[in-house]
Order: sequence, then structure tokens, then C-alpha cells
Amino acid sequence: MSNVPLMPMATAVWLVENTSLTFRQIAKFCNLHEVEIQGIADGDVAKGIVGYNPIIAGQLTKEEIDLSSKDPNRDLTLKQNDIEIENDSKKIKRYIPLSKRQDKPDSALWLIKQHSILKDSQIAKLVGITKNSTTSIRNKSYWNYNSLSAKDPVAMGLFTQKDLIDALEKAERRLKREKKVKEKIDISK
Repeated sequence: MSNVPLMPMATAVWLVENTSLTFRQIAKFCNLHEVEIQGIADGDVAKGIVGYNPIIAGQLTKEEIDLSSKDPNRDLTLKQNDIEIENDSKKIKRYIPLSKRQDKPDSALWLIKQHSILKDSQIAKLVGITKNSTTSIRNKSYWNYNSLSAKDPVAMGLFTQKDLIDALEKAERRLKREKKVKEKIDISK
């Protein structure tokens, strides 16, 4: 991050109009020349530029301005705002090129053959096709079933290995729950 405020000329206009800072302090803070600051004060430079309040913008504090106003040799320091950008785990729909879209049913067939524990809805979500298409591929009633060839969707880049592992873990948890429910029903009989 640079040590120059956002919109330095507009910030300089606001500082000239609203503070008792020296031209040197404002010039150094805004990365401008002292003559430009003098011109702003005289009304020759930055005509029509609306002042930009660096306090509201979070670039300066009132205390910082007060301290520098009392000591003309003290420079203003830009307030550093460390903003942490979180990586949302929500999956963003990626664009699949036309050439790869025809591979989606092939990928669904591969998942059905390799990972039969996955539900049709999970396969449909992973590959990006409808649940009905996945069900018809599983039942071998898909309109183009005879020309399908199983292809690994991770290798083709339709989704990541992590996505597949997460789906498999979810399917295993579902199977364990269903087994426990079935055991409870058998015991109660």
C-alpha cells in the first residue's frame, strides 16, 4: 500500500480549508509540491475540486491532525487500514467452455461407475447437469447412453479433487446414518 492518500488533490483542498496545518505538512502528506498547496490556498489551483475529508475516509484521525497542527515540524502519517479479505468457501459457478460441456454426461457416467455411493443429486451438482440426466445415465436410459465413455471429471477440470472428496465424505456420513436408522428399526421389531 502506498503512503499517499486517496485523491490527494481533493484531500489537500480539504486540509487547506479545514485545518491549520502548514503548506509543507499538507504537501508532504498529499505528495504534492508546496507551491501547489499555496495555489490551493490562494484559489488559483484546484478550482472546482470538492474537498475530500480524510477523517471520514479513514486515512487520518482527528488526533493526528491536532498533533501536527501544534507542531509544524511533525509530519502527518497516513492511517493504515489492514482489511482482511476472507475467502468465502461458497463455490463460484465457473464458465465451462462449449467443448467441455459435452463431457459432462461422460463425467457423470465415470462418477456412477467409480463412486456408486454418491447420490444422483450429488453427481448432478458436482458435474453441473440435471438430476434427471444423472438418473437416466444410471438407469442406462439416457438418450445418448451408447456413445458415452466414462471420463474422470477432475482430470478434465470440471471440479477439484477436494470437491470430490467432500462429496464422498458426505455420502459416507449419509450411509452411516441410514445404517444406524435401519439397525434401530430392526431392533425395535
